Amino acid sequence: MPHLLAAPALAAGLLALPSASGSPALAPLQRIWPELRTFYVDLHQNPELSTHEERSSARVAEKLRAAGYEVTDHVGGFGVVGVLRNGKGPTVLLRADMDALPVLEKTGLPYASKVTAKDDAGNAVPVMHACGHDVHMTSLVGAAALLAESRKRWRGTLVLVGQPSEEGGPGSAGMLKDGFLSRFPKPEFTIALHDDQRLPAGQVGYASGFAWANSDSVDVTIYGRGGHGSAPQNTVDPIVIAARTVLALQTIVARETSPFDPAVVTVGTIHGGTKRNIVPDEVRLQLTVRTYKPEVRQKVLAAIQRIVQAEAAAAGAPKEPLVRVEEGFPANYNDPELTRRVVAAMRKAFGAARVVELPPLMASEDFGEFGRAAGAPSLEFFLGATPAAKFEAAHGDMTKVPGLHSSEFAPDPEPTLQTGVAALTLAALEVLGKP
Repeated sequence: MPHLLAAPALAAGLLALPSASGSPALAPLQRIWPELRTFYVDLHQNPELSTHEERSSARVAEKLRAAGYEVTDHVGGFGVVGVLRNGKGPTVLLRADMDALPVLEKTGLPYASKVTAKDDAGNAVPVMHACGHDVHMTSLVGAAALLAESRKRWRGTLVLVGQPSEEGGPGSAGMLKDGFLSRFPKPEFTIALHDDQRLPAGQVGYASGFAWANSDSVDVTIYGRGGHGSAPQNTVDPIVIAARTVLALQTIVARETSPFDPAVVTVGTIHGGTKRNIVPDEVRLQLTVRTYKPEVRQKVLAAIQRIVQAEAAAAGAPKEPLVRVEEGFPANYNDPELTRRVVAAMRKAFGAARVVELPPLMASEDFGEFGRAAGAPSLEFFLGATPAAKFEAAHGDMTKVPGLHSSEFAPDPEPTLQTGVAALTLAALEVLGKP
């Protein structure tokens, strides 16, 4: 990793970027920055849970309308779509997700969220933008303004998407189900960004090919025959079966998949029993499964089914276990050619040291659904968010840097947002038509 500039120097460098890079479309960035900062603080202080993004979507819609976009709201829930037509050329989709998380903010920021809300179960929970979707929305509306002001420099159609429910709920699939592809221009390229603690604010990262993993949830119920703990010979103990199952599941990654094909099988919860001297009738397990390749995904899920059934049969369980698979997000695949083009444009503008390759994540994201449904090349790049001083003080130990979904996740606003706006604008300009 090259030596990193302090945050103020990064911000100053970005504001000087238009004249230095020959990208006049970025020139208004300095002028609109105060407004963007205010918009970001407002979003951060007013986060909303998945499927409840009423205020956030209205704010995004307001900004897109003010920039001259044709705006449609309530698409697949609180989804917002802004369209700007500017002659004959490619149709490019830019997307930002809008929902927050049930996390109590502990950043100590003067604009920290103090919001509480009812979750879908009716429980009062704290709410925070712990995944940085406020950064995403601000970057989108900033890029929307710059692209609208620079229409003389590109041709084509922009489709800007404020997407609800990425953290839980219908998400991008809900917008697609609501007729997204038939109601709006079909994208030929789909592009998004995601903030990332692995880079300091002011840098951009990318992964070519697989960048985010398939995500599947598996619920397992193992049935036994309960009884008194002092007479185990009269029972079939589902806790013992579950223990053997958890251990056996570890062999899927260790012995059934290639070491060149990443996979994760994690048993996140195990529930069984009510008292120490009672053998229960059943035990429930909850798993998360992460893979990249479709064939590996199918193999791992089939292996889970086989192992769960075999362990129950070996113990003489009175009936077969129940295995329920709930598909989550498919893997996000960054089209290599699109990635190459956009990375080259960003390196030309920012300098090579500020655009770096990162390893892919085993986390998951639903942005890829748009490109997959449209048959369009897709790219989601990473936006550095960690304050430069904190990043350098960690000396490469990322456990010392608050990450996504942490109660202490706090992006450095100025370099993060300015880089996000500039990077999203440059990415769009690279693939839009030229006059």
